[in-house]
Amino acid sequence: MLRFEVLGPLRVLRGGTELALGFPQARALLGLLLLRPGRAVGMSGIIDVLWPGPAPAGAPNAVRRHVGALRRLLEPGLAPRAPGRRLLGRTGGYLLAAETDEVDVLRFRALTRRGMRAAATARPEQAVRHFTGALRLWRGPVAACLPEPVRAHPRFAAVDREVVRTAQMAADAALLCGRADQVLPSLRRAAATDPLAEPLLARLVLALAACGLQAEALAAYEAARAGLAARLGVAPGAELAAAHARVLRQQVRPARRRVPAAPVEPVRPFVRPDQLPPGLPVFAGREAELAELDALAEEASTRAVLISGPAGIGKTTLAVHWAHRAADRFPDGRLHLQLGGSAARRAALEPAEALRRLLAALGVPAQAMPTGVPALAARYREVLSDRRALVLLDDAVCAGRLLPLLPAAPGCLTLITSRSPLLPPTDPSVPQTDPLLPRTGPPATPLPTGARPQPVLLGTGTRPPPQNPPPTADVRALPLDLPTAVDARALLARRIGAARVAAEPGAVEEIVQRCGRLPLALALVAARAVSRREFPLGALAAELADPVQEAEPFGRTG
Repeated sequence: MLRFEVLGPLRVLRGGTELALGFPQARALLGLLLLRPGRAVGMSGIIDVLWPGPAPAGAPNAVRRHVGALRRLLEPGLAPRAPGRRLLGRTGGYLLAAETDEVDVLRFRALTRRGMRAAATARPEQAVRHFTGALRLWRGPVAACLPEPVRAHPRFAAVDREVVRTAQMAADAALLCGRADQVLPSLRRAAATDPLAEPLLARLVLALAACGLQAEALAAYEAARAGLAARLGVAPGAELAAAHARVLRQQVRPARRRVPAAPVEPVRPFVRPDQLPPGLPVFAGREAELAELDALAEEASTRAVLISGPAGIGKTTLAVHWAHRAADRFPDGRLHLQLGGSAARRAALEPAEALRRLLAALGVPAQAMPTGVPALAARYREVLSDRRALVLLDDAVCAGRLLPLLPAAPGCLTLITSRSPLLPPTDPSVPQTDPLLPRTGPPATPLPTGARPQPVLLGTGTRPPPQNPPPTADVRALPLDLPTAVDARALLARRIGAARVAAEPGAVEEIVQRCGRLPLALALVAARAVSRREFPLGALAAELADPVQEAEPFGRTG
């Protein structure tokens, strides 16, 4: 059975296991359809939500691709192009078919309707039970993991307002029957998410007073008054002012049970970032390396894997391909950061800026970020402390810059790509006893051609560990060698077509040899072959044999 959750972070669970929902626009599409299950949303409405700015000409085709991906996710084994029974096409749009007990927002609305009927028939105690049952399904801002421009769309904002209205009705019923203590936690949370909603704030003030928290009620009013003045330039309206007056005159019916004056943490959205770059559709080979990554990820001690190798050997392509393949192991987020260690015309990303970008992706607002690398790193590890997340750090160059970016949580895994196998420091201020470096010994010897790289456990340094340190003795190294000749031919076949490769095997062998089996070189030659389909591969191989022509396809790549 599937369970859909949108009253908070967007989640889909099958048998208790959370599913990886794919690209951000696919998640946004699913979130949109979950707002009104069983009701079709037109293509124009979908495009309006998925592209807050001007939509590209190919937007409808992109929507159809996302629909196909979601169908396969929700119904594994579904035949290609089959509509299935979950995500159904309707004239000019799509709908999500689901039962009330499968979707939290449907259960929320059903309980809210029951509460409204009970309140309308003078049964406030039953109304409170139904309203509080609905509010227990609310886990935070609606579809909290979606990008803010998407969440700001009126369709999502309308559901946030539904929650606020239910909290207000719950407060009205609770104040009537002396059960304000039962709704106070939900009122506090709702007010934290919408601090300018005066009707809600008025009820919060009254509920606090009813629970015996007179001082907190007056403080809540004063905070609301100051917030309205600062952000809107207005004074409290009649409803909020009347609530304040009732508290001052002690005209609020006390609740049957008083509650302690304990501050409640404001609701913070649990953001599940999915920043992985798109995988390469024509990926081929590297089965041994993929199996190695699978095995390393299964080991409880592994915190990070360093994939190293020369430029053009396919480090990032391998890391991104494996990350997509293993995405369901990391349901709490997939982060990606380009460190720019080998960029020729710009400096590598500074650790402080890298940490700020990672924290922003995890939902930490800029004003809540500390200053300084140590404090930023501690906050980053705190946010990830109870998550199962994947972090892909691309193009690292220096261990001293990398160390603050490594999470310490046992559920997290960091993939690092670098041209250097041991990440020697390039900054003279970085001590040579960095935890990512071996203590002693000569530089690593390059692998002989064709040899299988073996995972290496990197040694620890002698420097005292910092407070809340990342793991240092469980970073595994995976040196990346050239692909085998078989994999190199498969790479060409995926890019230019198996029939074309089979028709000229001799030319293919020469191309592979001339390119030295380097994936980037093979990709450039394949791109040239695809752009000149009438050109025989033999002629292309002959061009590569000519020293003047051979330099041309690769001389401008850097």
